[in-house]
Amino acid sequence: MLFLLSPEAEPNHSQEARFTTFVFSWGYRPKFDFALDFWGFFRMGTVLVVEDGQTDRERINRFLKKAGHTVANVGSRDEAFTYLSGKKPDLIVLDVILPGQSGFEICRELKGSETTKAIPVMICSSKGTDVDKTWGNMLGADAYLTKPVDESELTTTLKKLLG
Repeated sequence: MLFLLSPEAEPNHSQEARFTTFVFSWGYRPKFDFALDFWGFFRMGTVLVVEDGQTDRERINRFLKKAGHTVANVGSRDEAFTYLSGKKPDLIVLDVILPGQSGFEICRELKGSETTKAIPVMICSSKGTDVDKTWGNMLGADAYLTKPVDESELTTTLKKLLG
């Protein structure tokens, strides 16, 4: 037996969180499967995506949200540090080619700061040579993925970095 209940519409900020999914099933032995999503309350974590390209940003966002993460997006170093001055994400996804300052320099700055050095950094870049990957790791990146990002590789890396 399977029972599925979903609301007609997603609640807005002024409404209380509601269940999006409630699943209850029985097999031969009593079995209880219960899946809840309180519109972000039980999300896996918050990921800051520092990406200036709309196509790549949308692709990464889709994969992260599918994996249950809340996503915040910025397009430059200044926007990233403005965000980080008030919030601490669980992970930072960082492009290398950005306006103003490269992702490598941003990674070095993040890992050199007492307030952000513990946040895992995943570089996602079209620069995929061994030299680029080594350089990213030397500057403190916890993972390096080459674009276009593969969903299964991203999910596996997320699990490795976030536990």
